Amino acid sequence: MSEVYLANTKNRKMIYRTTYLVVINCFPTLYFNTTIIFPATRCSMTNTQTSTALSYLGHATVMLNFEGLNILTDPVFGDRVMHLRRQTISANEWLARQPRPGVIVLSHLHLDHLNLPSLRRLPKDVPMLVPKGTARWLQPLIAQDLVEIAPGEEMTFNGVRILATPALHGNVERNALFDRAQGYLFKEKHTIYFPGDTDVFPEMVELGEHGLDLALMPIWGWGPTLGSGHLDPERAVQALNMLRPRMAIPIHWATFRPFGFFWEHLNYLNQPGPEFQRLAAERSPDIRIHMLKPGENFVLD
Repeated sequence: MSEVYLANTKNRKMIYRTTYLVVINCFPTLYFNTTIIFPATRCSMTNTQTSTALSYLGHATVMLNFEGLNILTDPVFGDRVMHLRRQTISANEWLARQPRPGVIVLSHLHLDHLNLPSLRRLPKDVPMLVPKGTARWLQPLIAQDLVEIAPGEEMTFNGVRILATPALHGNVERNALFDRAQGYLFKEKHTIYFPGDTDVFPEMVELGEHGLDLALMPIWGWGPTLGSGHLDPERAVQALNMLRPRMAIPIHWATFRPFGFFWEHLNYLNQPGPEFQRLAAERSPDIRIHMLKPGENFVLD
């Protein structure tokens, strides 16, 4: 049995599931809420049942409405995540207008993308796609069936092809549990790219060969500076020129800010969007940029 008691019982079940994912993401009251009832059948502004549409809650949470499937990305519904506070539309107000998801996709396990209280509110019979190697650790914490998928692998749900893509985020060489990040490509009538969190990486040129209709481009974060593995407005435009989508929507900005009176009076969170739009107009004039505020919707033409 030994082997130092099976590596101290797998490091005490990875320090008790990383101290229950930092004590349920720091005690949000959302944890006690009940399962969401999704009253809508389609995104509220969609005119026809055959439109491809999306609704943006903020940060990396998007509901994609394809003809055959609704896909929810990186669901974070709380007004509080760790030391961060939502500064935009209430998630409950947004959820009241959304259809029931058919698939959930998770890009990585950082706590502004993996939010256990939010996942516990979602229907338990909806499959969730996660990076390869994370399900064994994550499954005891949530009720949804987890489906592991690695970059380059593809699955199909109700006629929508979902391809996992590389991402450059976290410590790629170490490749530990919390460093495994990826994006997703969704292909039906339209092709949409959701990078999750990433910096520029060479394979973006190959992703562009899929003929992207829309790229959801992360352009910032939640603080006044960015760590490695992220896109700022300038690098996001560099990524655009590699991906060559017809359209792009900036995401992952102006949603969360650190808690405290001091942060409320700083304007840095409102600057990345206009800067991205300006740089894209200069360097990628043939790519249409659509600016969405959290809570707004968009229909692909």
